[in-house]
Amino acid sequence: MSPVQPRVYTVILEWLEEKLRSGDISIGDKLPAERQLAEDFGISRASVREAIRVLDAMGLVRSGTGSGPNAGALVISEPSSALAWALRMHVATRSLPVKDIVHTRVLLESQAALEAAHGPETPERAHTLAEARQLLDLMDDPDLPSDTFHEHDAHFHILLTSLAGNIVVETIMDSLRQATIGYVAEMVAHLPSWADTRDQLQIQHRDILAAVEDRDGERASEALRHHIEWFYSLRREL
Repeated sequence: MSPVQPRVYTVILEWLEEKLRSGDISIGDKLPAERQLAEDFGISRASVREAIRVLDAMGLVRSGTGSGPNAGALVISEPSSALAWALRMHVATRSLPVKDIVHTRVLLESQAALEAAHGPETPERAHTLAEARQLLDLMDDPDLPSDTFHEHDAHFHILLTSLAGNIVVETIMDSLRQATIGYVAEMVAHLPSWADTRDQLQIQHRDILAAVEDRDGERASEALRHHIEWFYSLRREL
């Protein structure tokens, strides 16, 4: 059996990686035009367009159509968006079990909570904690739609994770949260009482936030672990 040949468009991906590493291309720059890239690499414009589509899906470029200043592919960096879509698809195929996603969240987020509780006292920390409190206040509204509640819920968790100061963990956490959107929506639809569940989640959220504010890392980590595992346990009971 002959070895699998790499797709033609990968030369563009490898070229862009090299240029990003060297600093010759940075976030906010535009890639050369399709025609120029095709000529430079001796490939078809169709292969160039395929490369741009792949880079777009990876959250590395944003394509503008038409002509003028907005046309062409702009270099961006949205890693959590691309990773989240990949995780969601593989969760849907059941190649990545939800229980393993949940366990990974527990490992990463409980450690992040521990570190967040001991972060330096800065204006940014105070602002983040204030924003987290405001989100919880909004989530107390009994008339808040469940999907909006979960959007705020996700943002709350990401805010606390950001206090740990690890952008890689923050990106992965954001992706894991997005990857479980589907199963969360299914759970909520089958709960005997969403109102009771929401109230319990809010009690847990405020306990987590209070522990972080009090700089009690062990309590924050344990409260976070209990919170995630408690919600997942509801899924097993349905």
